[in-house]
Amino acid sequence: MASKKGIAVTIIILAAITGASFFVWMVPQQNETTFIVTDYEGYLDGVKNIHEILQESTEIEYQKLLDKDITPEQYIASADITSSQITAQISEFVTSKPSEEWQNSYISYMDAMKKFNAYVIETKVLANLIENESSEEEISEIKQKIESLKSESLELVKISDESRPD
Repeated sequence: MASKKGIAVTIIILAAITGASFFVWMVPQQNETTFIVTDYEGYLDGVKNIHEILQESTEIEYQKLLDKDITPEQYIASADITSSQITAQISEFVTSKPSEEWQNSYISYMDAMKKFNAYVIETKVLANLIENESSEEEISEIKQKIESLKSESLELVKISDESRPD
């Protein structure tokens, strides 16, 4: 049977190893990462599919928030995850370096993702206003901003589609 001291030492050693591994993983390296894409259309279509799924799930959760089927805290947790996924997609866009003929389409789609991320962030603001029982005027103002950001994001997606090379 193991002693309490032996178990404690083992736990400390495992924690140190785990901490050191995490530290090495989190410290940025001094090399610049480039995400190489050779099938620009396929990559953009894949990102578009992910974006559509994120939009649909966000819209469902947002409606649940408005219908009071979920709490503002639950919505914010969901929106945080979505926002981090969008940020990851934007980071890939920044490092993908598309060919010249695809640049306009990529830039427009990246801008659409940025607007969508702003939309998600504003829905979190709304959730906070609901949680804090803010005035109907403040809530209405944020809802208008949310709809505007959503429309701008969709418009940028259209511009991206229209600027794809033939």
